Amino acid sequence: MDIQEVLQWTDEQVFVKTGKHIDSLQSSILKEVWEGEKYHKIAKKCNRSEDHIKQVSRKLWKMLSDILGEHIKQSNVRSILESKALSNIYNNNGAQIVGYINSHINICGEKRQDAEDTETRSPSPPESPQNQARSPIIDLTDAPELPYFYDRTSELSTLKQWILQAHTRLITIYGLSGIGKSAIALKLIEQIQTEFDYIIWLSLTNTPALSTLQTELKQFFGRSQQLPLPTIIDYFRSSRCLVILDDVQNIFSSSQLAGQYLAGYEDYGKFFKQIATSSHQSCLILLSWEKPKEIANLEAENLSTRSLHLKGLGQQAAEIFQQKGLVDEEKWSDLIALYQGHPSWLNIIAATILELFDGSVSLFLSEVNDLFLGDLEPILESHLERLSGSEKKALYWLATQNETVDISRKATDSELSQPEFWQAIQSLARRGLVEKVLVGGRSLFFLNPVFKAYIQCR
Repeated sequence: MDIQEVLQWTDEQVFVKTGKHIDSLQSSILKEVWEGEKYHKIAKKCNRSEDHIKQVSRKLWKMLSDILGEHIKQSNVRSILESKALSNIYNNNGAQIVGYINSHINICGEKRQDAEDTETRSPSPPESPQNQARSPIIDLTDAPELPYFYDRTSELSTLKQWILQAHTRLITIYGLSGIGKSAIALKLIEQIQTEFDYIIWLSLTNTPALSTLQTELKQFFGRSQQLPLPTIIDYFRSSRCLVILDDVQNIFSSSQLAGQYLAGYEDYGKFFKQIATSSHQSCLILLSWEKPKEIANLEAENLSTRSLHLKGLGQQAAEIFQQKGLVDEEKWSDLIALYQGHPSWLNIIAATILELFDGSVSLFLSEVNDLFLGDLEPILESHLERLSGSEKKALYWLATQNETVDISRKATDSELSQPEFWQAIQSLARRGLVEKVLVGGRSLFFLNPVFKAYIQCR
């Protein structure tokens, strides 16, 4: 008998008795045990400890024993489930109930099969909307409308690997305003939406309290649930959910180091940590100008947390100049390098070139002695306004340096102590204002050249 049919039938029995579905880790354990795998091998595949797999398995066997009235354990679970499922599924006037189960999207990181062989999303009761429509419930009301998407093949591949293979539960995409965080998230949704039951995009522009955000999420998830569930984690366990939180920097304080929460918003940090460390089959993506302070610690401790620092486009940005109708294509690469491949900055500069030089990149570059900023200045200032005092001191000092900086050596002309300087550099890097390069095996730091030019002009 097919394992997926047995899993579907088992999930239905569990749902009828408990009102909850088998979660993805339990499904993975059942599949691996069905194939004769031992706990230590299951643990390795799932990136979990063997003790954790044993603990989850003991609870699963007890739950199934109570529901099915049989003493179930690792050695007999296949024979008992197969026997009971066979009698219930096939002995009903010959009718066959063909189910489906979320086996290729689970915590264990199994490889996806070809499209003809893949199963659909998470387990649902037979009459649920997911089963009838076989399509996710999506709400992108809060998402921005973006007319263009510039090539981010490498970054998209990384994000898809994290979500679909590594089953990362918490992802932060951070970078400067206008760098393309929303654009890549929307393209990601387009490419992986069939892997989820629910997808919702919410903006934190108006700094909602966590309780308000959670209420909105529950209302969205509850649209097709027979019974409301008590917590967001319960929904994340019962279904495959993708949640995107945009403008996360709005719940962080200005004039402090990066990722410090506003007073009264500290519970967001606890919520993010719960998402990262709890066992479930869903994913939360944060879009932010700056990296939340606890994300680095979670990344070090937990394989289910990742962050992507989104940078400029490189030569793919030439598409912007094609759309704008600029000429002198041989100079486009110079313009891209000058403005760090930042798509929003390049669109603004391209508009200036059209306005002042009739689209001639050569004329623009020949007239530029210092880096031209123009309409970029308010955008750059909006980032600097968020900095703490120590960050500003470090930033202004970096703006005076003509080479990359080895921060292991004390800056003799800096007003900051060494620990204060290191902390400021770390925070500036989490904002994307300072970047790191490896030279001769050592990490050297430099200030984003466009911000450097702006500070020097001031």
